[in-house]
Amino acid sequence: MSSPVESRQAKMIDELRVFIKKVMSDPTIAVKSMEIARKYRGQSDADEAMAREISANTTIRIPEAWSEADKMFLEILHEVLDDEEALY
Repeated sequence: MSSPVESRQAKMIDELRVFIKKVMSDPTIAVKSMEIARKYRGQSDADEAMAREISANTTIRIPEAWSEADKMFLEILHEVLDDEEALY
């Protein structure tokens, strides 16, 4: 029997697998997501705005109640923007 932590990790892995498959099948998702992230960078409600617009403009659906995988995706967007900014 799996522990709650193992169950949560398994769910997150499943969500990330679905996400990766979507990105691989539609390469515009990454480009659109980054454009949206840049648009809201630095705003106080950036994550909420990014989640809404990404959900509205791509096949990625980020519900109002974020899963661990949703949070990770938004964190990664911020990290990529930070890396991008460091290059300049």
